This record gives sequence, structure tokens and C-alpha cells, in this order.
Amino acid sequence: MFWKRLRFTLEMIRFEHSVFALPFALTGALLAWREGGLSAAQVWWKLLWIVIAMVGARSAAMAFNRVVDADIDARNPRTRSRHLPAGLLSRGFAWGFVIIAAAAFLLAARRLNTLCFRLAPVALGIVFFYSFTKRFTSFSHLVLGFALGIAPAAAWIAVRGSLDPRILWLTAAVTFWTAGFDVIYSCQDYDFDRREGLFSLPRVLGIAGALRVAQLLHVMMIACLLALVFTLHLGSLALAGVAAIAGLLVYEHSLVKPADLSRVNAAFFTMNGYVSVLFFVFWAADIFLHASNIR
Repeated sequence: MFWKRLRFTLEMIRFEHSVFALPFALTGALLAWREGGLSAAQVWWKLLWIVIAMVGARSAAMAFNRVVDADIDARNPRTRSRHLPAGLLSRGFAWGFVIIAAAAFLLAARRLNTLCFRLAPVALGIVFFYSFTKRFTSFSHLVLGFALGIAPAAAWIAVRGSLDPRILWLTAAVTFWTAGFDVIYSCQDYDFDRREGLFSLPRVLGIAGALRVAQLLHVMMIACLLALVFTLHLGSLALAGVAAIAGLLVYEHSLVKPADLSRVNAAFFTMNGYVSVLFFVFWAADIFLHASNIR
């Protein structure tokens, strides 16, 4: 019974999608290490707690979202088979999981440093707040983006104990990237959102207009990444990573047409997983290649 519930819980929070934000957080941590002053051993220990914090915060946020949206999901043909509407898990169990995951996040923040612990409730407030935004604003996609975008800045703080404004370029990049692919994903619920009175860019602009906004958001992501490359004086591998991401995003947008949303899942899940992983591989390689420059 325990293992069955655990499997259902991991399915409910889409645990495998932690890959979306985690590589950007780890990159933020490595960029902070690149600034010098810490040994590799110190950073590896911090990376462990950063991973625990990331998984805890994301798990709490996803479970919270499922509880808050359970009634809406039950009315949506696309989501009515989710675990809470389908009765596979109870709301009480989901609330308990939210509390445990949030506690794990707070513990990890406490082990990292004082500033992380002080900011941890703010971070939880941001990721929980997103779940309510589709009820009153079409900018919910950007709120979701910011909820993920704070991860690299938080990782920088975890490593250095303070915030460097330069890392906010990566926060902006992740915000625009996430908002863009969330706009694409929400196109599937265009009719449902209109019927239920929920807010989204597809409902306001139509599917074709929303897809154009998603393209613009991803262009802005690339611009922010380039700004970060030059601000932090990164090398050719980082630039190659930006080019690879740009190519993947172009392909992602080619998969989705206003009259054909049949490949949204491929665009959303597969391509964005490649984006985050490739980003980390290229940028981590660039950082380690120039590790000899670390003081």
C-alpha cells in the first residue's frame, strides 16, 4: 500500500519534471562557485542541499497546485483522470505531502545559510501563489515562470550567502522560458478556459496570438542568456549552449500550429527537458573548463 501511494504521489507531482528547473539552479550554483572563495568540497556539499531544497519546494508546489485545482481538474476532460479527481489519492493525504515537502525545503534552506532560511517562506509563498493566478490574471504564465526563475538566484545565494544582481539575468531567462512553454501548453485548454471563465493568454489572444507571444518570450530568454554570457565573461561553450537552446526552441515551436495541437506534449515535455539538460551540460563544461581561473 505504501509503495502504491508513493508511486501515485510521484505521478501526481510529475516528479520526473524536476529536470526542468533543477539544471538551471545547479548552473546558478556553479556560476557562484566560479566567482571564487570556496573549495570544490564545500560546493559539492551545498549542491546536495540545493537539490533537496529544489525537490522539496517543487514537490510542495505541485501537490499544493493539485489540491487547489482539484475541483477544476474534475470538470476538465483533459485532467479529470488526475489522481485527486479520480480518487486515487485523498486531499488529506495530498495536504500531508505538501507539509512534509515544505518541511524538507525549509530544513535544506536552514542547512545552507541564514539568508536562505529567511527567504525560504517568501519562496514558498511565490510558488504557492501561482496556483491561484489563473482565476484572476492572464499573466499567470509569467508568475509560473518567476516561480521557477528564482531557483538559480536562490542557488547563488545558497553558495555565496548574498545576491549578485548579475545572476538575475538567469532568473529572467528561466522566467521567460517557462512562461513561453506554459503558454504553449495552455493552448490545449482554450475551450475549457473560456467556458469556465479562467484566465490565460490563449483565452485572451486566441491560440494563434498566444503562440506568437510564446515565440517572443523565448526570444527574450535567448537575449537574457546572451546578456549573462557577456556580463559574467563566459566562454565559447556557454555561447554554444545558447545556440543549441535557440535551435531546440525553434524546433519546439515548429511542432505546434494554431490548427494542430496534437504535438503539444512533445513540445512541452520532451523538448523542454532537452533544453534544460543541454543548457546545464554546455554551461557546466564552460565553467569547469575555466576552473583554473577560479581564485
